[in-house]
Order: sequence, then structure tokens, then C-alpha cells
Amino acid sequence: METLETYYARRAAEYETIYDKPERQADLARMRVDIPGLFVDKRVLEIACGTGWWTPLLAAQAESVLALDYNEETLEIARAKKYPKGNVQFRQGDAYALPAGRFSACYAGFWWSHVPLAKLDGFLSGLNQRLEPGAIVAFMDNRYVEGSSTPLSRKDADGNTYQSRRLADGSSHEVLKNFPSRRDLEARFGRFGTGFGYTEYEYYWVATYRIMAATTLGGGAR
Repeated sequence: METLETYYARRAAEYETIYDKPERQADLARMRVDIPGLFVDKRVLEIACGTGWWTPLLAAQAESVLALDYNEETLEIARAKKYPKGNVQFRQGDAYALPAGRFSACYAGFWWSHVPLAKLDGFLSGLNQRLEPGAIVAFMDNRYVEGSSTPLSRKDADGNTYQSRRLADGSSHEVLKNFPSRRDLEARFGRFGTGFGYTEYEYYWVATYRIMAATTLGGGAR
């Protein structure tokens, strides 16, 4: 089976067409303000930065950004964007084996929906180890909206859902794409952080939490 990484490598040149849908422009205009505002003067770890559509917006507000992605094809596009403050570093890497360092914030756009349900706790545990107590974590992803979202094609035994997608070259790809509810997110983040926040847009959601004190990382007080 083709991996998610291979799919996004093949999609790199057309990735940003997802931001062209007319019905989503009002949401995106709001989010271009709301999301960067979470990271003023923060040292941000951006996970799955892709082609860097969000990276310049984060960098304009943050102290620094380390933008991570698995594919060099997408990173090449991200690096070519303008970063006037010179405060962005790019790194090829694996979101399940994050680079060493301590950050005061994390942002991941369109990543949560691609993590298999069975891997979510392990991913969050590894992420917490790279963040300082009190650090803010923000995930942004799609809501499922009939008529705008790609229809779901199947659901596996673990509860993961999938879409069948076609690229400009005519190739078809099955892509894992989960659509969590607010309740799902609040329950999950409650095991790894505190101060859950949630903003629901028409086509997207943004969920946040803060890293707890070191003695409670990884799933609540002991």
C-alpha cells in the first residue's frame, strides 16, 4: 500500500490548490489572523509544514520556527517562500521521532487527521517531551462538510476513515483522513495537557491545550 508520505511527495506541486476553494475563503481569512496570534514571541515547532503555506504567517509573530516535514519535495517549496525576520529553519524529519530541542509552542495544520487512531497517544507523548511546561499546542484541520469535503470511501476495523483522491496526473490514491469531534479532541488532550480550547469554523477546527508541569506529562497526575 502506498504510504501517506509518498502521496504528499507526488502532490507537492499542486498541494496549495486546497486553499483555492471559494467557499472556504472567509474561514481562511479569519484563521490567517487567529492562528499566528497564538504564537507571539514563541519558539515554535511546526509539524508537517508541507509546502509552508502557514509558516510565513507563524514566523511573522514567533521568535523562531523550526518547520518539520517528511518530504524534501514539499520542503523545497516551503524554503522558497519569504521570511523577512530570518527566523525559520527547515528540517526533514519524522513526526513520530521529533528532533531534539525544547520549544515553547507547537503548531500542526492538517496533520491530526492523518494520524492513525492507534498512534495518537504515542505521538502526543513524544511531542510533550519536546515542549516546555506551559507551552501551547495548536492543531488545525478539516471539518467534514458535505458537498465541500472529499467523500469518505471506507472505514477500517480500528475506526479510521479514508478518502479516495485523484491527483492532476490522473493517479488515484487512498488517504487516511479522520474527522474528530470536539468531544474526541477534548478527551484526548485532557490526558496530555490542560486548558483545552476549541474554535469551530465552517470548514475547519482549531484545538489547543497547554503542556502540564513535568511531573504530570504523558497522561495526568500520578
